[in-house]
Amino acid sequence: MGGAASLPGSLLREGLADPHRLPEHLALLAVRRLGPVARRTADAEPPPTPAQVIRRGHRATVTEGAFVGGPFLLFIPVAFCAALLRQTRICLELAALTGRDPTTLDRAAELLVLQGVYDEVGTARAALDVHAPAPSRGVRPTALWTLVLRMARLLGLLTPDEPGTRPGRPVLVGRWLLLVAVIVVGTVAPLVWLPYMARSYDRATAQLTRRASRFYFPGESPPAEVPATGRRRRLNPSTLAGTGRAVLSLLVPAVLALGVVVADVRIASSRWPVLGIVLIAGSVVTGGAWWWHRHRAAKRAAAAAAAE
Repeated sequence: MGGAASLPGSLLREGLADPHRLPEHLALLAVRRLGPVARRTADAEPPPTPAQVIRRGHRATVTEGAFVGGPFLLFIPVAFCAALLRQTRICLELAALTGRDPTTLDRAAELLVLQGVYDEVGTARAALDVHAPAPSRGVRPTALWTLVLRMARLLGLLTPDEPGTRPGRPVLVGRWLLLVAVIVVGTVAPLVWLPYMARSYDRATAQLTRRASRFYFPGESPPAEVPATGRRRRLNPSTLAGTGRAVLSLLVPAVLALGVVVADVRIASSRWPVLGIVLIAGSVVTGGAWWWHRHRAAKRAAAAAAAE
């Protein structure tokens, strides 16, 4: 349990040391640490179907990416790392179901191709053969910002990688502006971040699992959990739950702000400082309550798994 929990931190440290080589760091870490997990999944009796692997992994990516990091923007890099690792685990488990060894460099190269980093496995494998870990230089603001943007691209949150569906420049600019707007608003009301990320992970993970299904099971129809491109699909229950809870939680700071206006509370004859304090405090309190709820739920789930 502890080793799995430390994976996002390990990826974050390696990424900060060399953010431009994040995909290679991720692929190598995944086959080394998650490859054995994928092998055990495939060796289970009875083994799961590809649809079951995708369904379980898809929901876990939404949960771990949008919720494990919590509503605080400070933890965005950790949340991104958790989502990236869960996405790669889906691919490794699908590979293991076909009889491939999920712990080899070939699987790491395939991960890089599925994520759109390289066009072919041979090129990706050559890049991995010359890859070397970079020495740690501490946390540099420029490296952190580069890493966050790199992770967002790798996750598919900013630009979809589906062939023939790449949007035009206005759409791409709009998505970047939306991401920046959510971050800015999220500094005041952290719960705004959760539904946005849940929906984004839901869409991006669906795209990745479609590519992985076509790669490892060519000629077969995609599982029911991997909707075809362009087909309208039902919202994931995790997305709906996250959106509903986030909206309800946002009512707390909103009600507090309304109370300040109605009571006409002021500091130095101005209402704005009071509103700022109330909004920030209300969002932090509700965000803390959210994190505590998720932490308790994770402990209960871990205890139930151990009991089984």
